[in-house]
Amino acid sequence: MTASPPPPRLPADLAPGLRADLAAGYTREAVEAALGPVATAALSREEPVPARRVTDRSTEPAAVLARLLVLGLPVRRAALDAALPRTGTAGAVAAGLVAAAGQGADDEVRGLVDLRPYEVADDAGETGWWVASDLGELATGQSLRADHVLGIGGASLTLARTTVRDHRPRVLDLGTGCGIQALHAHRHADHVVATDISRRALDFAAFNAALAGTAFDLREGSLLDPVRGERFDLVVSNPPFVITPPAARAAGLPVMEYRDGAKPGDSLVGDLVAGLGDHLAPGGVAQLLGNWEHHAGEGWRERVGGWLAAAGTDGWVVQREVQDPAEYAHTWLRDGGLRPGSPLFDAALEAWLDDFEARGVEAVGFGYVLLRRPVGHGTPWRRLEEVDAPVHRPLGGHVTAVLAAQEWLATHDDAALAATRLVVADDVTEERYLRPGEQDPRVLQLRQGEGFGRTYRPGTLVAGAVGACDGELTLGQIVGGLAALLDQPADAVAAEVLPAARDLLLDGFLHLA
Repeated sequence: MTASPPPPRLPADLAPGLRADLAAGYTREAVEAALGPVATAALSREEPVPARRVTDRSTEPAAVLARLLVLGLPVRRAALDAALPRTGTAGAVAAGLVAAAGQGADDEVRGLVDLRPYEVADDAGETGWWVASDLGELATGQSLRADHVLGIGGASLTLARTTVRDHRPRVLDLGTGCGIQALHAHRHADHVVATDISRRALDFAAFNAALAGTAFDLREGSLLDPVRGERFDLVVSNPPFVITPPAARAAGLPVMEYRDGAKPGDSLVGDLVAGLGDHLAPGGVAQLLGNWEHHAGEGWRERVGGWLAAAGTDGWVVQREVQDPAEYAHTWLRDGGLRPGSPLFDAALEAWLDDFEARGVEAVGFGYVLLRRPVGHGTPWRRLEEVDAPVHRPLGGHVTAVLAAQEWLATHDDAALAATRLVVADDVTEERYLRPGEQDPRVLQLRQGEGFGRTYRPGTLVAGAVGACDGELTLGQIVGGLAALLDQPADAVAAEVLPAARDLLLDGFLHLA
């Protein structure tokens, strides 16, 4: 395998022109229009053939740039000059985006990086950038190099969607990769520190920041080493959490810097969670993705709960997926560009399964970890749950609301709750299921349209209380009214309604009026 090309670097004098060229002809909308719906859909499935056919006969700037910088196919120098009129092929060469075979109009130009438009709507609003990374398997037809710098994948999008977006003075993007989380953070932070063990990744992050018209405090080093003694108001991380056994590496599987932490089992995530508590300012939040092992005789909540205890902070963990050992190994072997049935794939799979079996690993969970340094004191709040709903919309605002509700609930007893006026969240609907001809529903449930899309099945008393939460009456007045209406003791009604109201506040079904 050939060596990786040098990472791109954006000279200051080229940045405005390149940014203007891309804005004029290389947006997501322009690319989709140039490719058409069939090729666009195929490309989202990592199937490049329809896009190759379309771009082979199109001179539109979006088609030329997608062919060069996404598909990894050569274009004529004249076509690139026309697609980037301010920058030209010469400027693209100077930035390290392409290599040109000569100076003639028909000479071939080939892409050195993947560069594509990225448009986002999160809780900080709508925006868009162009994000550079290494060309992937789709473009090169080869397995990924060990120093491969990954672009924006599903995990990156998930983390970006779940991150809180209120103002945070100091933000740390730990393991920044191409810098996508740092780009999100710079919109609502005063100072962004981005770290990575890979110098190549930091160079890509610097390029992407410059193209976006900003800059990060970039630091090279492993995990928390570059920020010893520092505290942050927000830490985001998509760390190299993949559990790759040494025997698989010994079988010839390359170690990918972007995903392989080279620590045994899930200890990298465990050590990171435990260490993050010392790097959070009061009120500071850390949000990261991770894997954790399910061991025979040990529940995953017990295992991950031990990490939270070591952190000494509040902790909220959502497990959203569980894979068996074979499925997990297959996922990451394919991620590295290996094909099932090849000698290296089979040898690495055997090594992976041997390692899991020897250590009693029955499955691997994937999900989100949130830590918070409380402003005050008291017993840390811990919540470990399973939610398998996919994240297709921004959740940062929901996460912020959950944390605010938990803080309020922790400092207000039932008497204070009863004296409070509550309202049903705008996204909550009520569903009733009954047999034809019946008047009373057999099943009643509340469904959340936003957040994690939770459902809640209330009893008759709780359903009645929720239905009356319009901000006019206090919860205590509602309880009293239900007790009188149903001829039940008020204490008995309160004993059922108040705990449920706490749960519904925490999950976002109810809000403080």
